[in-house]
Amino acid sequence: MRVLIVDDEHLARAVLREYLNDVPDIEIVGECANGFEAVKAITEQAPDLVFLDIQMPKLDGFEVAELAGARTRYLFVTAYDQFAVRAFEVHAVDYLLKPFSRERLAQALAHARGLAGKPAGIAPLLSEAAQRGGPLERVLIRDGARVHVVPAATIDYAEAQDDYVQIHAAGKAYLKNQPLSELEAQLDPAVFVRVHRSYIVNAGAIRRIEQASKDSHCAVLDGDVRIPISRSGYQKVRDLIR
Repeated sequence: MRVLIVDDEHLARAVLREYLNDVPDIEIVGECANGFEAVKAITEQAPDLVFLDIQMPKLDGFEVAELAGARTRYLFVTAYDQFAVRAFEVHAVDYLLKPFSRERLAQALAHARGLAGKPAGIAPLLSEAAQRGGPLERVLIRDGARVHVVPAATIDYAEAQDDYVQIHAAGKAYLKNQPLSELEAQLDPAVFVRVHRSYIVNAGAIRRIEQASKDSHCAVLDGDVRIPISRSGYQKVRDLIR
């Protein structure tokens, strides 16, 4: 089994490496000290299993898993996170609670071997984790092995494109593999409004609302960007910008 170790603490990586070196069928393909390195390594190395620390600066473990995707399996590692422990048990995702013994590690590896070749199934866990801290303050977007961090406050609008959403922020456009409805649930409803089935708009970015036809309106943003507003969206945006 090809494994990747991700932890911002050198000592934690060293201990895990020592434990894993004693396991005959384990090949350590790399170590990462932060989330950005981890996303790149997972994308390029395609390990079978990632030991993924949760509490890390820059990107936490949940954000790494969201960006890197579910093609690999994750074994989350945490010092003490009540949310994580409860969520792991509910969603039947394995985790290691620091400090852990060789025996507990062996149990986790046996569980991972038993699930080899099956989908990781971590989407519900990641969705719950994304909402635990309130509205998103930043949106993370993977572009190959690169990661763009977009502050939510800079987003002007988001547009649905099949299973993707195109996010327009600070004069740039980013494509994120996420349904518009999921992004809507994560953004601050006091700032962002679903004006149309295909559009979410930052109320602060709206310069004016114009009547587009007898029964329809549009929001005009900077640069003369025009966003259609549905009948239900018109009432919502009026309530928000009053």
